[in-house]
Amino acid sequence: MNNTISEKDKKNGIILIAATRITRSIAAGMINVAFPYYILTTLHYGALVIGSIYVSATVATAVLGFLFGITTDVWGKRGTLIITGLLLPVSAYMVYMSSSLWIIIPAAMIGGYSATGSLAGDGIGGAMQPIQNAVIANLTPNNDRTKYFSRFTFLSGATAAIGALMVKLFDVQDVFLAASLISLAGIPGLWFIKVTSSNGSIRKLKTKTTIGKFTLTGMLNGLSQGLTVPFLIPFFVLVYHLPKSQVSEYAFISGMLGSFAILGAPLLEKMFGFVKSIVVTRAIGAVLFVLFPIIKYLPVSVIIYIISPSLRIAALPIQQSELTKRVDDEEMGRALGINQVARLAASSTGTGLSGYLMENALFELPFFIYGGIMAVNLFLYIKFFGEKNSKGITVETENKLE
Repeated sequence: MNNTISEKDKKNGIILIAATRITRSIAAGMINVAFPYYILTTLHYGALVIGSIYVSATVATAVLGFLFGITTDVWGKRGTLIITGLLLPVSAYMVYMSSSLWIIIPAAMIGGYSATGSLAGDGIGGAMQPIQNAVIANLTPNNDRTKYFSRFTFLSGATAAIGALMVKLFDVQDVFLAASLISLAGIPGLWFIKVTSSNGSIRKLKTKTTIGKFTLTGMLNGLSQGLTVPFLIPFFVLVYHLPKSQVSEYAFISGMLGSFAILGAPLLEKMFGFVKSIVVTRAIGAVLFVLFPIIKYLPVSVIIYIISPSLRIAALPIQQSELTKRVDDEEMGRALGINQVARLAASSTGTGLSGYLMENALFELPFFIYGGIMAVNLFLYIKFFGEKNSKGITVETENKLE
């Protein structure tokens, strides 16, 4: 494979990645709604069990993401992309075929049913996300990268919202068969993507300081998300006892709103820059999350559930773009893999803690802890990437010279 890619091949690659992202996101949206109902109402397990499954899946996704990040830099982006793409349809089929936890847990682990990310952010099947982002960065110019990340994230969120709504059409277990077939449909096109080849060896990281900063902030972000995001739908099940059809509608509306909010990322970046975009949107979202369990009035809870993901992910493309701009292309897979390991490892801790707290009817505490962690995280964004360093596309000089 050549290290130069024609503009035509770049455009074709973007289209093929988008097609795969759409099919995976539809499947992810279906699984995101159906899985907690399957565990809590069909199999009649409690919050601690589903929390433990999410923890196992999160840890597995972190490990797989890191390993695949290495193979991306060494073996190549396309082959790694195809292998990781197959994990989600295989896992969904495993859940469809068996109601045994001995099958469901491994399936959730290889499929990445961590539910710690938003649907727009590829929260299910997450082991593929670092490789996808590395390929997108490889096929797009620096000055337009936020625009491309925002469009891809929009596609993920919008189609995942459609997938969430489609849950109404199936029995709970049949959702997983449909998700398996839909996610499988996008895989063959990945073979035709052309990307730059790898050098076949692991070299010393030149941008390790930058990677370290993004890793620490990602870890705290993962911890806060792990405390709350996997339990938003279970919260409606356990506290309000809402039926699957009603929650799927709320998930659809929330996902669509979040997806359209994502399209504003390039304008948000232009107006505020990297750091202010992160701080403003996520600070407001954190306040709403703290209020979520306090105001136990269903209409208000639904409104917060619908709008909070938009605030949490509005600046996500800016963050993704900024990381890829500051990291060398030959280190992209490892940088994104390391970032995901830190985020998901911390997330698994938060999910395990929340599962225990909710099992003991302490529904409010995870959301309060979320607010405190997010405050620390936003402080670090300001400290590490203050506005004097947050605009522009240059990579940190001291890292490039190492």
